[in-house]
Amino acid sequence: MTRVALATCSRLPRLDADGPALVAALDAAGVRGEPVVWDSGADWAAYELVVVRSTWDYVPRRQEFLAWAASVPRLANPAEVLAWNTDKRYLGELATAGVPVVPTTFVAPGEAYQPPSYEHVVKPTVSAGSRDTRRFAAGESSAAHAAALLDGGRPVLVQPYVAAVDAAGETSVLSFLGVHSHAARKAAVLVPGAGHPDDVAITPRDATAAELAVARQALDQVPGGPLLYARVDLVPGPDGPLLMELEVTEPAMFLSQSAGAAERFAAAVVELLG
Repeated sequence: MTRVALATCSRLPRLDADGPALVAALDAAGVRGEPVVWDSGADWAAYELVVVRSTWDYVPRRQEFLAWAASVPRLANPAEVLAWNTDKRYLGELATAGVPVVPTTFVAPGEAYQPPSYEHVVKPTVSAGSRDTRRFAAGESSAAHAAALLDGGRPVLVQPYVAAVDAAGETSVLSFLGVHSHAARKAAVLVPGAGHPDDVAITPRDATAAELAVARQALDQVPGGPLLYARVDLVPGPDGPLLMELEVTEPAMFLSQSAGAAERFAAAVVELLG
């Protein structure tokens, strides 16, 4: 049986919530999916393919993670895509290319930071799972939070908070090998002055034609496509969907939110194997 490594982290040695369904779907497709911790020193050449899944501890060791990715003989998604996507300054590139992105300002260490007067979000450009992300109410200063990140050598990004998310949530659009698979709704995750809650409600959602169009527009800008997997996170804007994030490194895929999603992911793996 063909062996495929499903790269994860030591905190989740058996993968995330998507893991059991994916392993079962791969097995049904004649592929043995084996969870393997990315920094365990495994023999990656022993696998026909390594699929990045729940490697959620990479943030404080990004360079080590990218060096690992570059060393893997056959990796999905490719190492160059991971290098591009693990720094959120890619949002600026997408905006320049015409993708409708939530307006974003970047501040580098050593640059002056002026807190906006409107409701806004401040986060480091390298983060995952909303780690070190904070929402600030109108008139509330984010100077201390930004200073803590910048003084630690971490560039930050600043975005207006999209209030429509409180009612509508975010829409995550999932695709495998460039083909739309399913979508999910993620409830609002930030409250003023706080970070990511422990539990976030995820429910099925049908993506609109406009959301699918923005997702495709964003994915067309990714270097090195088509990608085995991608998740495009969108929020409602005044003139249509806006890109919040493009997740092509280690996103949760919300496989339980759509019948057959795990099987579609497994079929994409088999197709990539050739």
